[in-house]
Amino acid sequence: MTPTREGRLFDAFASLADTMVVGYDIVELLQTLVETCQSLLDVSAAGILLAAADGELELVASTSEQSTLVEAMQLAAEQGPCIESFTTGEVVSLPDIEHSPPEWAQFQRVVREQGFRSVYAIPLKLRDTTIGSMNLMRTETGELNPEDVRAAQAMADMATIGILHQRALRDSDETREQLQRALNSRVLIEQAKGVLAQTHQISMDEAFARLRSFARANRQPMGDVAERLVQRTLIF
Repeated sequence: MTPTREGRLFDAFASLADTMVVGYDIVELLQTLVETCQSLLDVSAAGILLAAADGELELVASTSEQSTLVEAMQLAAEQGPCIESFTTGEVVSLPDIEHSPPEWAQFQRVVREQGFRSVYAIPLKLRDTTIGSMNLMRTETGELNPEDVRAAQAMADMATIGILHQRALRDSDETREQLQRALNSRVLIEQAKGVLAQTHQISMDEAFARLRSFARANRQPMGDVAERLVQRTLIF
């Protein structure tokens, strides 16, 4: 029997909840979130920017190299829906990139080159604290349907709560340290993807899939596996 969309969403929330255990991996949590959005919602790709200890946004999860390029461009140019969503703490909808604000010209060009036509940005926010933002990208123009918006927001809220993990907001030093560890892991993961891609002559997306599969099969954080690959103490 083919599961219903509602059943798959329920399973997705259960999967996200499973990551919220002692010592959980933030990168894995957010990667699960973007992949779930891509799989279950009317979106073609997704990515997440997370605030580092100094408040600057950094890429921490994405579903493809195309979405990675879009997120990286927003960071470099300091423009785009994800940046605005993080800055304002509000949802930003861009149903047609051709109608982007003039100051988003670089964003518009890169998004168009990567084949996307509309973007929806959701803040990762709890009360008055915004720790990042999630981009949902579509290859078609138009608003994201209300049901998908609610589901995406609920999953983003759940991930945010998971990251803060029942800590009081005043414990900002501990929270920043945890987020910084996640961002450091992402840098190693990008380097490890390059190692695997070059070693096996495969795409960066396939390299990431192999890295994640190995980490899951061996019950190890992706960051730890990536570091060993980069240091050449692990080969697979």
